[in-house]
Amino acid sequence: MLASPMSLPSSPAELERALARASYLADPRTALALFLALKLQRPLMLEGPAGVGKTDLARAAAEALGRPLIRLQCYEGLDEAKALYEWDYAKQMLYTQLLRDAIAEEVRGAKTLAEAAERLSKSEAAFFSERFLLPRPLLAALMSDVPAVLLIDEVDRADPELEAFLLEVLGELQVTLPELGTIRAKHEPLVILTTNATREMTDALKRRCLFAFLDYPSPSRERAILEMRVPGIEKRLVEQLIAFVTRLRSMDLHKLPSITETVDWARALLLLGARSLDPDLVRDTLGVLLKHREDRERVEGQAQSLVEAATREVDG
Repeated sequence: MLASPMSLPSSPAELERALARASYLADPRTALALFLALKLQRPLMLEGPAGVGKTDLARAAAEALGRPLIRLQCYEGLDEAKALYEWDYAKQMLYTQLLRDAIAEEVRGAKTLAEAAERLSKSEAAFFSERFLLPRPLLAALMSDVPAVLLIDEVDRADPELEAFLLEVLGELQVTLPELGTIRAKHEPLVILTTNATREMTDALKRRCLFAFLDYPSPSRERAILEMRVPGIEKRLVEQLIAFVTRLRSMDLHKLPSITETVDWARALLLLGARSLDPDLVRDTLGVLLKHREDRERVEGQAQSLVEAATREVDG
């Protein structure tokens, strides 16, 4: 259930505290970027590796501001229609059946098919009204009765052609539907775009947005995140886990472990009753942390030395 919409925070620090209450520990630069996006009414583009909290920042911002979160998940082949709206054809057909007598009366006396079609065209607007409209995320954000947070997630996965359409929507905060005309935003949404940098975004879209880069957290911030997300875990285990994962991130792996995977690993270790790391436990649970077979095989062979190094760092 949404909290009551709050007034805009008066400072980046106030926004940072509001995000923390929504279980998101933002670093000061990220909080500042989000604060400026709110105050300047500009979209915010978040770039960084998968799993560092880009999507979760949008979730936390919506919770902190008491706004609904509307998410557009991008993928190859996503087009304007799927992102914007479609018609409820099943409902239209149902109404057609219910109103068949009225339709029959409308065309009664028509001498040709063309004449019947001409008469029906005058009633066409009744079947292409907001009653039958199914807003998709972009239109839903514009039509929202309260200010929303619009998350355009993994925009780099969408085809470049979609970017031109996004420029129009984000720039004008309005869209034109052939059947209904121009629909303008009732309230300006907070727009957050995320990208994993699988391809370069166009300069035009970048110019439209403020920008923030989210990287893997520092050890101190990762420790605070684990203590928040995994209550009850042993402090020494947290320290060992962070030291171990930090070493993995310095290795040439196919996919470095993200904060999401670190949290999952910590939860798994807590569930197994672990109080400290040992090589056998690490090998048995690497599937939670590493998602590529080559990475797991490489780390399994070095588990002993990696655990010993992490333990020396913690104990030293």
